[in-house]
Amino acid sequence: MSQSFLPYGRHQIDEDDIAAVVDVLRHGMLTCGPKVTEFEAAFADAVGAKEAIVCSNGTTALHLAALAAGIGPGDKVVVPAVTFLSTANVVRMCGGDVVFADVDADTGLMTAETLEDAIARAGGTVKAIMPVHLNGQCVDMDDVKAVAERVGAAIITDCCHALGATYMQGGHPGDGQFEDFACFSLHPVKSIAMGEGGVVTTNDAKAARRMRQLRGHDMERDSDRWKVAEQGFDSTGEANPWYYEMQELAYNYRATDMQCALGLSQLTKLEGFVARRAQIAEQYDKAFASMSNQLKPVRRTKLAASGWHLYPVLIDFDAAGRERGAVMRALQAHGVGTQVHYLPVPWQPYYLDLYGEADYPGAKAYYERVLSLPIYPAMTDADVARVVAALKDVL
Repeated sequence: MSQSFLPYGRHQIDEDDIAAVVDVLRHGMLTCGPKVTEFEAAFADAVGAKEAIVCSNGTTALHLAALAAGIGPGDKVVVPAVTFLSTANVVRMCGGDVVFADVDADTGLMTAETLEDAIARAGGTVKAIMPVHLNGQCVDMDDVKAVAERVGAAIITDCCHALGATYMQGGHPGDGQFEDFACFSLHPVKSIAMGEGGVVTTNDAKAARRMRQLRGHDMERDSDRWKVAEQGFDSTGEANPWYYEMQELAYNYRATDMQCALGLSQLTKLEGFVARRAQIAEQYDKAFASMSNQLKPVRRTKLAASGWHLYPVLIDFDAAGRERGAVMRALQAHGVGTQVHYLPVPWQPYYLDLYGEADYPGAKAYYERVLSLPIYPAMTDADVARVVAALKDVL
């Protein structure tokens, strides 16, 4: 891949980011050290939540939240049909069943109507609802919260695309205004990068403590919480310094101090990163306004200022006389990378075998037209113009 190739997403690492990681390598604990706690406090403050629990990636964040919400065998959980695999998969990892909701054909977002339809298909009762803020745009969380309160469901928001988004009425996705738990990814193409990394935010201190236990094999070192006292204490009643207990099956989902040092440095740049993404999106909007109806940007919602994780367009490939794969290959030949976000999860063989075929017309219409174009902070105005020129040439 040449230096001039423009991928659909890319991290931006500066010298101060590198210095932060090197400092840990030279002077700090590599894992289970102070940078983890420091990053959690900074992330919670940035989002506006009381608690942030850092873990190894966005999937493990979703899994921890699902466990904290008590999802288990026999429970039904609503997940939108258009999302990344992990949103649905963590429900299955807990033993629950996924009830897929259709999405709006022009935004890819779950709506109140499609949520109600999914709950009706589930028999009127679900354990949790997992709305997904797609591309940086937010689901109408007022509607989701009203439905969740009516049916007694927990809300676990997938915010992996939405770090840096801002609600019009104030606050940010993940601050707890609407959800019990919110999950973020810090993969290199996301708003900020930790290499790999994930975060759960919540305002429930008890649930936060449990998730911190679950990410580290539930190794309980607090003697006040031990259950086998004769093993934990010596003859004088003092706690044995080596002793810990595992009281439930748990996981190794920890993030390292090296990752958290990078995350801390990146977090200071979040506002600037999102602002640059918004500028790029505005340039795309202006450039595409003059194109025919065969291409249009994904419809904007008015619920929140987008975090602009992705810049997707909807293309009528039939009208263009080109198959999507051919368009993507032609753009690649121009040095422009693109991607499709996402193949609807109910169409994956695993879920077809599990639940059979079902009709999701909104998801189908969205998927058949969507294409994500390059957007990341290091792009120059000339890069944006180059993408637009390549797309017009190919179409």
